[in-house]
Amino acid sequence: MTLGETLIEEEMKVGPKGQVVIPRTMRKALKISPGSKVLFKLEDGKLVLEKPSFDAVAVFRKIATQINYNKKIDPHQYEEELKARNPK
Repeated sequence: MTLGETLIEEEMKVGPKGQVVIPRTMRKALKISPGSKVLFKLEDGKLVLEKPSFDAVAVFRKIATQINYNKKIDPHQYEEELKARNPK
């Protein structure tokens, strides 16, 4: 894509609740599906909609909070287990 060049343009109507349907061609281009998050910005009098960048740290943090493992790990035992798994 080239910056400053309009590739796709569609006019949509705002519903009674302030909702606007993102046109299918734009959803496909940005890989936006139901449940996807989008970012709204107001820049120079224009409303800009972007798909936020992928936040791997947030994904791993969410996974880590869902793990129910409260047992402490002995670092020496962990090192021994790693050596046993990967003999040289």
